[in-house]
This record gives sequence, C-alpha cells and structure tokens, in this order.
Amino acid sequence: MMSVDPLDIAARQLTGQLQSDGDPRIGALAVEYIETIAYADADAILHMLHVSLEERGWYLPVWARLLAYRLACLQRPQDAELLREAANDLVLHGPDWDDIAAQLMDRALAVEGRESS
Repeated sequence: MMSVDPLDIAARQLTGQLQSDGDPRIGALAVEYIETIAYADADAILHMLHVSLEERGWYLPVWARLLAYRLACLQRPQDAELLREAANDLVLHGPDWDDIAAQLMDRALAVEGRESS
C-alpha cells in the first residue's frame, strides 16, 4: 500500500470541508491544496486524482481536478495517455470545456504519431 502523501491529505481535507455547509476554513483549505499541488510531481498528482475517484467518487471540486490535470499535463506534455485522461475529465464538465478537451485529444494523437514514426 502506498503511503499517504501531503497532496492526498490536502485533497482529502478540502473534499471533507466542501461537503460540510458554510465552513469558514474552506478558503484556507483551498489555499493549502493549491500550495501543495503547485510543486507536486505528476505521479503524486495522478495518484491523488485516481484515489479521489476510487474512494470518493469525484467529490474533489471541479476546479481542483482541472488544476491537477493541468499541472500534470504541463509536466508530461508527451504523455498521450495522460492527455487523453485529462480530456475525458474535461468532457464531463459540459460544453464549456469541449474545445480544450478536443485540443488535448489532438495533442495525444500527435504525440502518438511522432512515437510511431
């Protein structure tokens, strides 16, 4: 079993507080999440996202997931599988994100095209 890292702890705390009504610490927890994820490596970010899905069914707020995928994609711009995963997550949030999701899918195809050449 993988040990719980600071990013996962911050995500768990944020998720828990957002599920309660009117907690004034939400702002501080969001800041802690952002400060923790800002310098996390892509493996830690993806682990947190996958744990969030498996254990909590995506209770992590949309903005927190979007930030996480964005940071992971910036660290791994040539990871076609990650680009697709991020695109699929964007599609879940409605048509506002469809253009960016399509761009990520196109980038994934381009990466795969370069790999097969």
